[in-house]
Amino acid sequence: MQMRTLLSSILLLLLLASCRGSATGDASKAGDNLEITEARLISISHVKGYTKVDIKDPWNSGRTLHTYILVPAAMELPQQLPQGTVVRTPVKNVLVYSSVHSSVLRELGGGDVVKGVCDAQYFNDSIITAGLRSGKIVDCGNSMQPSVEKVIEMTPDAILLSPYQDATYGQITKLNVPIVECADYMEYTPLGRAEWIKFYGELLGKREMADSIYRQVVAQYNKVKETVAAKRLNRPLILTENVISGIWNVPGGQSYMARFIIDAGGDYPWADDNNTGSLTLDFNQVLAKAQAADYWLLKSPDIHSLTDLKGSYSLNDRFKAFKTGNVYVCDTNTSHFFDRFPFHPEVLLQEYFKIFHPEQETGYQLQFFKKINN
Repeated sequence: MQMRTLLSSILLLLLLASCRGSATGDASKAGDNLEITEARLISISHVKGYTKVDIKDPWNSGRTLHTYILVPAAMELPQQLPQGTVVRTPVKNVLVYSSVHSSVLRELGGGDVVKGVCDAQYFNDSIITAGLRSGKIVDCGNSMQPSVEKVIEMTPDAILLSPYQDATYGQITKLNVPIVECADYMEYTPLGRAEWIKFYGELLGKREMADSIYRQVVAQYNKVKETVAAKRLNRPLILTENVISGIWNVPGGQSYMARFIIDAGGDYPWADDNNTGSLTLDFNQVLAKAQAADYWLLKSPDIHSLTDLKGSYSLNDRFKAFKTGNVYVCDTNTSHFFDRFPFHPEVLLQEYFKIFHPEQETGYQLQFFKKINN
């Protein structure tokens, strides 16, 4: 139970938180920039013979975290390339650290390219778990210290992982395998994160498919936002998450998780906060700002009733949402929440809209959250 709760906390912080190019030729060639409308941390430029992808450093303004030079595997390497990590595309054999990225690859028709995973116990995807059982997918161990022998055994084209500030990645950096730093979780808006599907489409050679999926996501997301604006709905106050070991992590006021609440027609207690990540608070700080919250949303594998919620912390019944029974829980053991919403924010937005405004008939059925009873 404690391990599952710890995992949920780590994943929440992430919601809220190589083959180095030996080519160093002329980097000034002009290319056609792929239209990026929402994402602030990535740019993609198509140049004759390759695609250049620049990822901004989320922790150091004005700096580049990584540059990738994507070259079709069917072509010879151009003699002159900009400096960066060369990745041959489409990738066919990748090691993935997170189920978020195995899911988006599968949606793009690249499910079979995932040949290895780290932290295998946290993958709920039936295709991944079946592959692990049959041996078609290699379990490379813990993401903090992967088995170098297993990684060498699977000979990946690329390693997809979520970066963190001042990351070093250990021994795998010496394997001459491209490390793709998937900084999508550090984007500022839901649509900004979802737009990274264009990058994963480039890696798989699925540019048009990725663009088509993203356009549909944007259209459906904006439809909900426009409904909220047009109807001038009352905005209920929304509390999220819960206290664990004395700490309550809530989204910062400028985070993309806070943006979901605002876009779905809710009011957020920390809306005037300028943080794009999470805020680390204690129980009394949260109570002071959110005691009158109309709805309480939290993610936990262990809380299935109001009794469980009060049992996890005896003062949880102080909140209005607890007293009125408006508490919704996402069971992170059974839900595909963490795999689904990053690249389909329109689904989570519809979920929130359904919860915040039950009087509005949309035909949508809850997929992630469930209202808990006594």
